[in-house]
Amino acid sequence: MQLYFRLLITFCLINIVAYTQKFSNSLVNIGDPAPPLRVQHWIKGTPFNEFEKEKIYVVEFWATWCRPCKAGMPLLSALARKYRDNVIVLGIDIFETKTTTLDKIKSFVDSMGGHMDYSVAVADSNYMEHDWLSATGEINMGIPRAFIVDRDGRLAWMGHPCDNFEDALFKIVNNTWDISEALAKRNLEFRLRKLDDSLTEVLEFAPNGNFRSDSWKKDSALVLIDEIAKTEPLVKYTPRIAYQIFSFLLKTNMKMAYEYGKKVIETTTYEKPAGFIIIGAIEDFSKEITLMQEIYKLGIEAIQVELNEALSCFPEIRNIYKRYYKMSEWYWLINNKSKAIETLERAIETLKREKDFSEIDLTEFESRLREYKRI
Repeated sequence: MQLYFRLLITFCLINIVAYTQKFSNSLVNIGDPAPPLRVQHWIKGTPFNEFEKEKIYVVEFWATWCRPCKAGMPLLSALARKYRDNVIVLGIDIFETKTTTLDKIKSFVDSMGGHMDYSVAVADSNYMEHDWLSATGEINMGIPRAFIVDRDGRLAWMGHPCDNFEDALFKIVNNTWDISEALAKRNLEFRLRKLDDSLTEVLEFAPNGNFRSDSWKKDSALVLIDEIAKTEPLVKYTPRIAYQIFSFLLKTNMKMAYEYGKKVIETTTYEKPAGFIIIGAIEDFSKEITLMQEIYKLGIEAIQVELNEALSCFPEIRNIYKRYYKMSEWYWLINNKSKAIETLERAIETLKREKDFSEIDLTEFESRLREYKRI
């Protein structure tokens, strides 16, 4: 067994080193020259063909069908106005459906008015997709996707507009951005993502391709993860691994599950803290086993973390009301009637602010509220 573990650990570490080298050697990364601009049509703003030195650029990829893209446009517009003397903001339309004509794109831009207060262009064929999204590895993350090009023409930051974008832009404008630190952070995130994927496969599948038994997972999985964590400590809190560990602990030691879950919702790995896996695991296992109250309290904390993130970035597309509703259910399960009623009332208020909200959901929520108040 010890030999088997050593082989597994060696395999995982070799795999991640090989991946990191491949990533560093083959993909466009932080600090590299920005890819060329290949624009088919300019819709708004003064056209330009290349990035000029001593100027800062924000390039964001969007599409007319993309709700998160549309939700983020007012923020991008506000930043374009704030930094108009230092930064040129360009929205590149990409990934449109075959039936979306140039006229439809122009109509969409016109309809946004001041909410799209920056330059807008349409990508030329697949060049921008290949040179920017595929070449950097960002294509797997979807859109919106933003890039900041610094005064030296280098890619200084890339990612989702909700992920530290404003802070990065502020520092780049004020010459306080540490590009080496940003590169190291990005490489770490890719290593953690790859480890998360690789270790999950090892935990789920035996060498013969069959699913691992529950007894193997119980006796061996945590030991394996702990060994890998000696080299890369944050791997214990990556989303897929965190779900595995938290699930094991829910079935074997709920007190340890609670302590571990607290760390999960406080720890950033290759994305923001993975509180959503705590919520998902509680929803899954509450149907199978009786969970102690502390676990539901942990779930409420995780929902609050998710709410804080959702409320700070694109709240109109995040179904906030569903989070409040789930929170109210768990408050009820831990016998906190006042909080259950308070959060359910908030869920109803939030639902009513939704455009074209579901009358079925509203009826269900109001019925549950009457039940809570009656008991």
